[in-house]
Amino acid sequence: MNDSEHRSTFLSIAALVGAAALGAAPLPAPGAGEPSGADTYREVCSGCHATGAHGAPRVGDAKAWQPRYERGLASLTQSAVDGVRNMPAHGGQIRLTNLELERAIAYMVNRSGGHWTEPIDRAHPPAPRSGELVVATQCAKCHRDGVGGAPKIGDKDAWVKRAAPGLDTLVRSAIAGHGGMPPRGGEADLTDDELRSAITYMFQASVKPAKSP
Repeated sequence: MNDSEHRSTFLSIAALVGAAALGAAPLPAPGAGEPSGADTYREVCSGCHATGAHGAPRVGDAKAWQPRYERGLASLTQSAVDGVRNMPAHGGQIRLTNLELERAIAYMVNRSGGHWTEPIDRAHPPAPRSGELVVATQCAKCHRDGVGGAPKIGDKDAWVKRAAPGLDTLVRSAIAGHGGMPPRGGEADLTDDELRSAITYMFQASVKPAKSP
């Protein structure tokens, strides 16, 4: 690729990522003060599940939680809604929503050998993470130092070369995984838009002109 072609590719990709950054519509934020699974556990569930009182499976007892884990979240939530053995319906707190119960159950399972993702409110999904945040918490693990052949942040030539086919190809590659990079960079809950923002951030950080002394 000669200098003219190189410049043309650079300008084309820069325009694409700029448009992508400007055109991303934010998702609605979750309700203010919405309790997490940890919040509900501490306020309601810990009275029995922290110690195993009244036959409740103690949080941290993987053996006790294993058969419950295998039943799945929907089944455990239904038991909590209806009440089971010594546990009253809704844990004795009728104000608790099913979503709050689901989150508390996921929290307890995850501290007892499980690996569940805490449910979200589908009617009010969380606000998307910024590209800068996604890069700092996940992508930089490889892209900061070029681990496993990942293009280093700041390596203009490497990023222009990879972006030559277009931004969408980079996003699809990140979604599916490529070479040593697992699908979605190893962070399964990253959305397509969050991946796009992270790639845009790394590209722009790599190709921006150096500041004059």
